[in-house]
Amino acid sequence: MYPYGWRRGEHAVLGQDDGRAVLGAAELGEEPGERASLVQFSSAFCQPCRATRRILADVAAMVEGVAHIEIDAEDRLDLMRALGIEKTPTVLVLDAAGRIVRRAAGMPRKVDVIAALGAAV
Repeated sequence: MYPYGWRRGEHAVLGQDDGRAVLGAAELGEEPGERASLVQFSSAFCQPCRATRRILADVAAMVEGVAHIEIDAEDRLDLMRALGIEKTPTVLVLDAAGRIVRRAAGMPRKVDVIAALGAAV
């Protein structure tokens, strides 16, 4: 069990590596981080999404080679369905290869994001 809703990455219909979904620039809409990526699925009127954006941007700025990528849920319903994402904000932690190593729904605490990022770097 992982703290505060973090779970191991789950299977998806996208590219697979060792049974885990692999997300690259084509799926994310921009280049992932060299070491890891914090991928946030947001919606326009989501208050927790705004706070999550600040938290993830802060963490990405603290750790070299980590990117924060925000995806508008309404624009990428196909990707949300493929990944089984049902609400915003949902945060995925990707390793350097683009594999989902952790995921959580809801607004995370900064300390929990840092801990989850440890699984990717």
